[in-house]
Amino acid sequence: MRALEQPSLDGPGAMRLVEVAVPVAGPGEVLVKVGAAGVNFADVMQTRGTYDGGPKPPYLAGFEAAGTIVALGDNVTKVALGDHVIGTGAGAFAEYMLMPANAVVPVPAGWSDDEALGLVLNWATALASLRLGQLTAGDTVLIHAAAGGVGQAAVRIAKHYGATVIATASASKHDVVRRLGADHVIGAADLVAEVRRLTGGRGADIVLESVGGETFRQSVEVARWVTGKVVVIGAAAGESSISNWELNFKHPVHVIGQHLTTTIRHAPELFAEVLDELDELINAGVYPPGRPTVYDLADGPKALAELEARATVGKLALKPSAD
Repeated sequence: MRALEQPSLDGPGAMRLVEVAVPVAGPGEVLVKVGAAGVNFADVMQTRGTYDGGPKPPYLAGFEAAGTIVALGDNVTKVALGDHVIGTGAGAFAEYMLMPANAVVPVPAGWSDDEALGLVLNWATALASLRLGQLTAGDTVLIHAAAGGVGQAAVRIAKHYGATVIATASASKHDVVRRLGADHVIGAADLVAEVRRLTGGRGADIVLESVGGETFRQSVEVARWVTGKVVVIGAAAGESSISNWELNFKHPVHVIGQHLTTTIRHAPELFAEVLDELDELINAGVYPPGRPTVYDLADGPKALAELEARATVGKLALKPSAD
């Protein structure tokens, strides 16, 4: 089968198309014929060795895909051959991949593989994070990188539940974010001053923080004192920190970490509730079928490079051409 291999930690440009054997499903696993693979910023970070616990090169890249189950490993009982599923596992940028059987989710009825991408990552991350932030009607929510996959989902969800949304995005993407329902769209420059102005000096009730670096510190600064919550879901721009002294005296806010893989493993009941709620959002029309930008599998390095350069909007997908 065709697959994309990352041979080094030199970034997306080093990724190459290779021919490898189709993997064999082991106990508790399913083999999925990939219809579409999702591209995420974590894939970019893995190619540079900045993703904590990421794979060591050489490795088959990608970890999110939707497709059809074509083989079952031993002790698999809750899914069947031919099931249309979405899930995660190593080596998603390929014609076939393995997934843990207990972690796959059915593709919504009538949706294509492309349309389902983001269900178990982008939308689940956004909803779990807003749940941890205890979102309620009337809250002001600051959403960073609002034109991306998680950001777009978060804007839709927050607006559905009655929040006022302040979104950050580069200038060329402002119209996209406004069409999603954001009340205010701002750039990174003068972030602190703009959020204070828009909130009358009170600050945001919830900040969905995926950028890292100096933006993390600014996010803490603009959260509402005492009750404001900064939910950290990424570190694209690098590490940052805040001290216990600052949290006690200068920025008395809540800082919450949320990484979906960890949430699934250590809070499976929360993840189950999130999936149930996503079904409700789909039925209510809040969560529509996705419309990702689709690249051929061979163009995966280009897709990742454009994502790294912040030149994309919304979800990206790779399309293998398996027979």
